[in-house]
Amino acid sequence: MKTETRTAGARATAAKGFKPFVADQASVAEFTPKAIALGAFFAVLFGAATVYLALRAGVTVSASIPIAVLSIAVFKKFGSTILENNIVQTIGSAGESVAAGIVFTVTGFLFLSPGAGGENFFQYWPILMLALAGGFLGVLMMIPLRRALIVEEHGNLVYPEGTACAEVLVAGEKGGEMAKMVFGGLWAAMIYKAFNTVLGFFKEIPSYVTSRTSPFPNATVNCEIVPEYLGVGYIIGPKIAGIMVSGSILGWMALTPLLSMFVPEETLRQQLHSLSFSDQWIATHGVNEQFYRAYIRLIGAGAVAMAGLMSLARTLPTIWASFRNSVKSLGKGAGSTSTRRTERDIPINVVAIGSLVLAIAISFMRGLPTHFPSSLLLAVLIIIFGFFFVTVSSRIVGIIGTTSNPISGMTIATIMGTCMLFISVGWSGIAYQTAALVIGAIVSTAAANAGATSQDLKTGFLVGATPYRQQVGFIIGVFASAFAIGITLFLMHHSPFFGPIGSDKLPAPQGTLMATLIQGILGHKLQWGFVLVGAALAVSVQVMGISALAWAVGAYLPLSTTMPIFVGGAVRFIVEKLTGREESESEVSSGMLYSTGLVAGGSVAGVLIAGISMIEWDQHRQNLLTWIQDHSGHLADKQGRFADMIAVAAFCGLCYLLYKKARQRISGTAS
Repeated sequence: MKTETRTAGARATAAKGFKPFVADQASVAEFTPKAIALGAFFAVLFGAATVYLALRAGVTVSASIPIAVLSIAVFKKFGSTILENNIVQTIGSAGESVAAGIVFTVTGFLFLSPGAGGENFFQYWPILMLALAGGFLGVLMMIPLRRALIVEEHGNLVYPEGTACAEVLVAGEKGGEMAKMVFGGLWAAMIYKAFNTVLGFFKEIPSYVTSRTSPFPNATVNCEIVPEYLGVGYIIGPKIAGIMVSGSILGWMALTPLLSMFVPEETLRQQLHSLSFSDQWIATHGVNEQFYRAYIRLIGAGAVAMAGLMSLARTLPTIWASFRNSVKSLGKGAGSTSTRRTERDIPINVVAIGSLVLAIAISFMRGLPTHFPSSLLLAVLIIIFGFFFVTVSSRIVGIIGTTSNPISGMTIATIMGTCMLFISVGWSGIAYQTAALVIGAIVSTAAANAGATSQDLKTGFLVGATPYRQQVGFIIGVFASAFAIGITLFLMHHSPFFGPIGSDKLPAPQGTLMATLIQGILGHKLQWGFVLVGAALAVSVQVMGISALAWAVGAYLPLSTTMPIFVGGAVRFIVEKLTGREESESEVSSGMLYSTGLVAGGSVAGVLIAGISMIEWDQHRQNLLTWIQDHSGHLADKQGRFADMIAVAAFCGLCYLLYKKARQRISGTAS
């Protein structure tokens, strides 16, 4: 007890004695039209990029630091204050968090049981409403927690990304130099994608597959050599990247050959038919791809589900402590009536009424199988799960950072808890699958956005921002990005080059997993054998002390996706060995900034390529992308047996460029 008292006293002293960069009494430009406009632009840009990356690789990266760097660079010619740049990154980062929560869940509507009505919700307006509701709830429910978590716990909760972002803003005079790294990666990625994907100068996926009659049948080694995956690998580091690729290696170089030895072709075809694959699809895809769709992906889904639950279970003590401590100090934080600029929040009555209205409005969405008054149960579940996981997410990111926030585990727990409650009140069967996923989508988006909101409020606390202006900025960022997220989602889904969602180019692993869980519990349509095999594999990996979630995501994704991520991690490993210093994801280093540019540039280029492929004529037989490729000579098709080597050489050149940039020194940071 005495120790707790001393610790609480130390935290209070740290919070009371802290002086922000901009004094409370200072009158500094902050919530200006130019800051709002640029922030909204970045919310749309990074929201679209996150949709692309989440659909393709099932991962996202934090956007606050690159947006802060870019804001400083853009405003350098016009003049700006540190608080204006903070508003830009606050508004802009909302796009990334909302997009992650939405893409990880709403894509599941496409994979629900026939007759569940999922296609009615996978439309622009329902997705827009879910994005707005989840995003707004994440902001509103976090507001009463701000003082408790950000101010009172200042000496305890680090909020690594928020603290690093504050350092970038304070060191704004170096913004031009840091921005050069981000822009350099962005332009390098876009030029590379233009030569690779648009002009077709070299092969996009070098690969080697053994024959069906080989002693090691259908073993596959391939790598999608795109800059965004390379950047992701550098950012997440060699350890996580290696764990991810090991999962894919098991699927494509161990399980696929093993299954090929014992599963007859007719049995494989029957399994694919049971999963709704057509004879036309089977005829146009290799046997290795068929085994992946028929068996490996089910095993991967079971692994991801179990890994998510284990991740949640491991953090349960932290989750419970976070919730208990946050609620304990909630009254004190919410009741603050200070008139100081740096302590003003959006009024608590606005928070309570807004949250309640949003939850009730969503429970009456058109197409849901529930009707008043039973539909109020949906509102209650949204409020309960939403507030619990918003509280957990807001605190836990202060300890482990946004990237390590177990959003997938929270969403899985929400969906499973919702399905169990549905069954207990007699709502079983496929008709209620959409209602369960609606709740999961809102809670996932709210938790993701609350984590990002907490990091940005920490940044604001350190630099001396006005909390209520930041909170209004979050709402603007949610509003701006929500419109772009739906458009990007449908652009990718209907793109002749990438789509549809669920194909090998857009696997959408989390969305598929959520649908699989709901079908298994409510629809009684799940091949439990393969799912349980995946769950057992995840447990065995976790028992060895390895991150089961990273491994399970790799087991679900194609090897072509995780291999370039592994290469990016290997580049960072080499850089760290030669410099003798390990980097952290929230660090402002040349390698991290350049990799962020690669991710942003590759993702934006991917969205633009999807848009180009949608420009069609001649009764949809020709589109602008194929027209450009036809007139560029299809060089990759003419390279014969050297095509793979040329493609690998081009990718090695990009890796060397990343290595060189990562070794460069930014003034004020270590090399």
